[in-house]
Amino acid sequence: MSIEIDILTGDASRAQAQPLLDSVWPPDSLRREPWGHLAFADPELRVLLEAEGELVCHVGILWRAATWNGRNMRIGGIGSVATRQDGRRHGYASVALNAAMQTLKDERATDFALLFCAPELARFYQARGWRAFVGDIFADQPGGRAVLDLDSLRPHVFDIRRAPREGTIDICGLPW
Repeated sequence: MSIEIDILTGDASRAQAQPLLDSVWPPDSLRREPWGHLAFADPELRVLLEAEGELVCHVGILWRAATWNGRNMRIGGIGSVATRQDGRRHGYASVALNAAMQTLKDERATDFALLFCAPELARFYQARGWRAFVGDIFADQPGGRAVLDLDSLRPHVFDIRRAPREGTIDICGLPW
């Protein structure tokens, strides 16, 4: 099996990633999700994983100057993790996620990584070293600053230089 990983800038690779993202989350289905009303930030970088010449997995990466319990932090955001239906359970998401995390670690200025996932995906991320965050997450939305509904989007952190497990995180921008 042939696997190729590219890490590309977010805007330049949007057209390449969009068909996969639309197949995993059709626009009509997004509106029916509990978090479907939220506005999200676009990734600054994209990890694109191809198997046998076909795009099968995507992981978005972004950075944010944010706060944790009032202290300034640099957060690496992981979002838009998507694997094509016929590519699931082959380890592609783990490989792409590892590439994204290595990118954040290599940057050497990221305090911790943060992602939001549906409750049914929490075990997948926890098995890969992510830990649940208990507390409030503030984010920007078109109507102003808001506390995210953490029942439908569970926040998880990956320790890099800091290990937040509870408190308040203000991501100082749109969620990812």
